[in-house]
Amino acid sequence: MARAIAVLLFLATCAVYSPVRNYAFLNYDDPDYVTANLHVRAGLTADGVRWALQSTEGANWFPLTWISHMLDVQLFGMSSGFHHLTSVLLHALSAVLLFVLLLRATGARWRSAFVAFVFALHPLHVESVAWIAERKDVLCALFWFLTLFAYVRYVERRTVARYALMLAAFGCGLMSKPMIVTLPVVALLLDIWPLKRAITRAVILEKLPMLALAGAVSMVTFWAQQGGGAVLTTGQLPLSLRMGNALWSYVVYLGKLFWPSGLAVFYPFPAELPAWKAIAAGLALAVITSFAVRERIRRPWLFAGWFWYLVTLLPVIGIVQVGLQARADRYTYIPSVGIAIVLAWGAAEMGARRPRVLAAIALLACVGWVAATRSYLACWRDSAALFRHAMASTAGNYVAHNNLGVALRSDGRTDEAIAHFRLALAIRPAYSDAQNNMAEALLAQGQAEEAAPYVREALRLQPSSAAAHVNFAAVLARRGQIDEAAAQYRRAMRWNPASAEAHCGLGVMRMEQGHAEDALASLREAIRIKPDYPDAHYNLGRVLGMLGRPSEAAAEFAEVIRRRPEDAEAHFNLGTALAAGERMGDAIDEFRTALRLRPEYVNARFNLGTAFAATDRFDEAIREFSEVLRIQPEFAGARRSLEQCRELQAQSKR
Repeated sequence: MARAIAVLLFLATCAVYSPVRNYAFLNYDDPDYVTANLHVRAGLTADGVRWALQSTEGANWFPLTWISHMLDVQLFGMSSGFHHLTSVLLHALSAVLLFVLLLRATGARWRSAFVAFVFALHPLHVESVAWIAERKDVLCALFWFLTLFAYVRYVERRTVARYALMLAAFGCGLMSKPMIVTLPVVALLLDIWPLKRAITRAVILEKLPMLALAGAVSMVTFWAQQGGGAVLTTGQLPLSLRMGNALWSYVVYLGKLFWPSGLAVFYPFPAELPAWKAIAAGLALAVITSFAVRERIRRPWLFAGWFWYLVTLLPVIGIVQVGLQARADRYTYIPSVGIAIVLAWGAAEMGARRPRVLAAIALLACVGWVAATRSYLACWRDSAALFRHAMASTAGNYVAHNNLGVALRSDGRTDEAIAHFRLALAIRPAYSDAQNNMAEALLAQGQAEEAAPYVREALRLQPSSAAAHVNFAAVLARRGQIDEAAAQYRRAMRWNPASAEAHCGLGVMRMEQGHAEDALASLREAIRIKPDYPDAHYNLGRVLGMLGRPSEAAAEFAEVIRRRPEDAEAHFNLGTALAAGERMGDAIDEFRTALRLRPEYVNARFNLGTAFAATDRFDEAIREFSEVLRIQPEFAGARRSLEQCRELQAQSKR
């Protein structure tokens, strides 16, 4: 029966989460972890592993998480569906492992199955599973339960080999996500229940190696988060507000475990918290904690489960505030297990005389949670859906407005994007990402001067923003300040050497300065960093054309067209490169395509006329030159070419 439950649990988890195979990468954190991360995009390499072991990128140290992303790229490339399915597989395995762990430790089959089911399919856990950037959650959970399972086996028969296995699993968990640092305390709770060990000096001492590892990783994590600017100071967020929000968050998480409504990817931190909320939350927590302590002998599962919840949430409850969120659903991923234990064993005690009623209630709750999970999961299909849902679920969500704006702009809906950037800034003017995104959107519309104040404010708020330096360079370039723009691109590269946009922009500036070979190097570096970057391919084609290498230029413009088939400029430049390589038939096709896309494209029409003339098709050439002069009468080159064609046509008829 236990094997059947494990198999059903695994299959049910995979089935409920199966839609993620069609889900996209998100524009929130996924670029940092996968899509724009040069080390990850290179796949699993020796250099990548060395970087992962040393890196504190993402304001954390989690080399195994980085390696798991690299392995996904190595196996599946940038196919987002397979990256999602990897997380689902890890989550399903963790759920099975939790069931096996509790069954081995307690012998209670159905209660263990209920706890594992809540972990596997509660809607609060959708964020951890459906968000590729949260791979660290599902990976850490797998090693968390492996460590505890190894610990239970060690308690059954205490050998050096079993202890070493437990310590190795714990080390892997620490290299997946530092939230696992509380596990030694959870192991002590398991000693109390269900392992029923006397808490002696020896039992405490056996946790010291784990505590030493946890302490070392905690220090590295705090250093990384401070160095990455992720830790907010008391000036940015007063301690009193943090403490109040921490108490309130404990209660909010509890409420959402029972009634998971209003879930969102980001919960804005409140400007203020009513005192009654903090006081009421503190009293509620004190009453429950007092009751759990009082009942520790008669109901040890209550003591162990409740303190599992309190302790495992402590690193992320916000006393040391990392990031701008008030709370996050993903933080309940492991802590919710403690509450599920309390529910399972408490319900079994209360419903001992009416097991059928208890089973019906449990089944109803599970069905409701699965339905809510499946419904919420649909919101994670892409960035636009996710942030629209977040805006509907929360008030004043400036992050949702900003990231929805980014999604809309990537779809070419720049006016709508600008409207959302304005809303984000109306809520939080000091939000540097929204300031920079507004500048970028205005630049895309050719409004360089309107973009200037936004990009300056973005740099004032975050001088280390490479993206803001890139946008400021674009403003300067539009003004014709080429040297100043080049300096800004170099500054962006100092903050982020892997900024493809900075390398591309610098390449364009070097081209403008007449340094074609230097431009070539910068643009090739941009493409090395970001192979699917059409602007870099386009400008590389331009430089190669300037250097008299038309076949290479044509290959670059063809790459742009492969990614942007409606790009009239790319078709025009490809036609020009083909004509320079004396492939006139192909050149004529490209000029015609450019004109189909943009009928008033004078240069494309002129070059089409020139290509016709070069192949002695004078009637067609005369028609095109005449049309150029109709559109642009002052085009002297077209007038000369028209006269020459008429002369050549007359000569050919003699």
